[in-house]
Amino acid sequence: MKKKGTILTVAALSLLTLAGCGSQSSSSNSNGSNKYADKQELNWTEASELATNDLAKATDTLSFTVLQNTQEGLYRLNSKGTPANALATKTELTNGGKTYTFNLRKGAKWSNGDEVTAKDFVYSWQRTLAPKTASQDAFYFFQVKNAEAVNSGKKPLSSLGIKADGKYKLTVHLTKPVSYFKKLLAWPLFYPVNQKAVQKYGKKYGTTSDTTVYNGPFRLTKWNGTSTTWTLAKNQTYWDKQAVHLDKINEVVTKSTTTSYNLFNAKKTDETLLDGQQVKNNKNNENFVNRLPTGTQRLSLNQKTVPAFKNVNIRKAFSLAIDRKQLVNDVLQDGSTASKGFVPAGMGNNPKTGEGFDKEAEVKSAVSYNLKEAKALLAKGFKQTGKKSLDVSLLVSDTDASKQTAEFLQSSLQKLPNVKVSINTIPYVQLITRQHNQNYDLTLSGWQSVFADPINFLDVYESNSSYNTSSWSNKQYDQLLDESENKDGNQASKRWSKLVEAEKVLMNDQGTIPLYQAAKSQLLRKNVKNINYNPAGVPYDFKTTYIAK
Repeated sequence: MKKKGTILTVAALSLLTLAGCGSQSSSSNSNGSNKYADKQELNWTEASELATNDLAKATDTLSFTVLQNTQEGLYRLNSKGTPANALATKTELTNGGKTYTFNLRKGAKWSNGDEVTAKDFVYSWQRTLAPKTASQDAFYFFQVKNAEAVNSGKKPLSSLGIKADGKYKLTVHLTKPVSYFKKLLAWPLFYPVNQKAVQKYGKKYGTTSDTTVYNGPFRLTKWNGTSTTWTLAKNQTYWDKQAVHLDKINEVVTKSTTTSYNLFNAKKTDETLLDGQQVKNNKNNENFVNRLPTGTQRLSLNQKTVPAFKNVNIRKAFSLAIDRKQLVNDVLQDGSTASKGFVPAGMGNNPKTGEGFDKEAEVKSAVSYNLKEAKALLAKGFKQTGKKSLDVSLLVSDTDASKQTAEFLQSSLQKLPNVKVSINTIPYVQLITRQHNQNYDLTLSGWQSVFADPINFLDVYESNSSYNTSSWSNKQYDQLLDESENKDGNQASKRWSKLVEAEKVLMNDQGTIPLYQAAKSQLLRKNVKNINYNPAGVPYDFKTTYIAK
């Protein structure tokens, strides 16, 4: 089935934020004293390397976070998750909500001195959708007129429903009304790109900080494509630079929370993620911040490299052998919660009853622990496939949490008769490349929503999804997602029921093995103010962040 842009069919969109109190335009507090520290420099840690600085190639949360802070689109989400004008100054909806006309801000500049104009949006969208770009996220544009045909090579780029009417007017034609379209336009995938820079740097565009130009609050500097440190420096050509208080954000990759924790305590960084024991030790720390974003970890079983995983009983046996509660409570201990299904908590509520999707769609047998039943199902699966044993490799990243989870899974799965699991640990950037290329047997896969609706997870396992790397496929599942968009998209209750049913199909067939919703608890210095945090999308926007005295 051709993807119909099901990820974009939500009647209502809720991007929650747990942040400060909006833009700070004054330099003084209520008693008249200056509230800003003399040194506006934030020192931040990351758990993995930066994969890319090209919005058409980005697939991971860190890359989109850097893009959000170094680039600017039509809108930027405010502290309430509401799109606020950025490069757009006025928006007009016509044609029953299917045509958007944007008046653009005059005088906005790229860091190379070029003016930001409507043609930069046209070029960016066409580039992302061009078949040769092979963007994994191209399907997010499929609500734009002719986008799917352009992406499949059936129509020319010029037929895409986005047009520049002079420098400062942009018109977008949709295939149908999309009530939350503005919120999608606040996501970096929909931002403009400077054509001159892409043509200048060619294939190297976005591979280093020097092969990209910027129109956002900060510029990426000191990143060579593989370095474990980089800096976001205030962009002096940014149109709203007066709202940006930080001069620098110095970022360092610390794959071990022990390392980042020590750096924080030595006052060399202003933030650190915490592992389980550190969470326990710091719950009363004045700098402690508890976060549970809509990000998950699951175990993906590649049916392409391990044909035995095509057998549903073998898949179910692997799932039943894993005690998720033990994993989060005794191993991770960081506030992560055991999964009730593929779609985590916080992704929407029944429009009639208000019940959370994760609770309503739960299939307990798909997330339960029962080693006895697991052994029986494995024996049945072996008989059906003619297998007598399985020797598989588990591919994971080299972060602490991933290694801890991998060792737990190895121990759990090897309790099954004649199952052997070896662990292969590699850097995160290499991991996402191998996952995309389906070069694994088992792997820990993560997913962070772009917006808070079940479809943003369920779309991953549609048969032709670029993110469905396990080769699991189910016609009923595809049909349910298709109907939720194209038949019931404007009927909230019917659409909800289709999505619940789809989740149950996925879980009853054990199309994937959900593990946990990953906590991101951290220590953040109290004098770091006004971080705009979004748990259901790109998490950190530093535009209005400042260091208080």
